[in-house]
Amino acid sequence: MTTFKVSPESKLLFDKLTAEGVFAELEYWDGHKHIDIHIPSAKLYIEVDGVQHFTNPNQIASDFLRDHYSDDSGYDTFRIPNQIVREKMDTIVKAILKIVSERTLH
Repeated sequence: MTTFKVSPESKLLFDKLTAEGVFAELEYWDGHKHIDIHIPSAKLYIEVDGVQHFTNPNQIASDFLRDHYSDDSGYDTFRIPNQIVREKMDTIVKAILKIVSERTLH
């Protein structure tokens, strides 16, 4: 089994979400790909990504393909740059909490 290194930003976001009562899994494997944060009740994958995910055309194309593995299971992938997590943590947590709440009510 492959071991993945947890980024400080992923861990911090995970800790904030779980402190708010969200059941989430850190470093989840969905059978096709590694997910930074998995929130099963909302069918949400969260990827906290480095700059290469937004600037490298090969990485962008790879991410498009990776994200489509989740389509059949009804999961959506939310990608957040590391820098935005560092700069806007409270705002991101509030937004994710709202999405989780809306998705778990239906």
